[in-house]
Amino acid sequence: MTSRRFKSRAVLRVIEAGSFAECAYCGELVKFQAKTRQLQVICNVYVKGRWDRVEHYHERCYHEADEPYGTPLAAA
Repeated sequence: MTSRRFKSRAVLRVIEAGSFAECAYCGELVKFQAKTRQLQVICNVYVKGRWDRVEHYHERCYHEADEPYGTPLAAA
């Protein structure tokens, strides 16, 4: 049986009501705002092929950080 090695990836998602997380780039909250439809980048981070953590970014911050986990996939 061959083992799968996963690698880190990023997806672009709408910020949902009631959710909040700290941006891995600027340290500020990635939070829902009712009057604007803002996007966030959510990254599954793998270390040596094993899942390690999830990182959240403001969309703007992810691009300023030079897309550390690649170009984010669009929201489905």
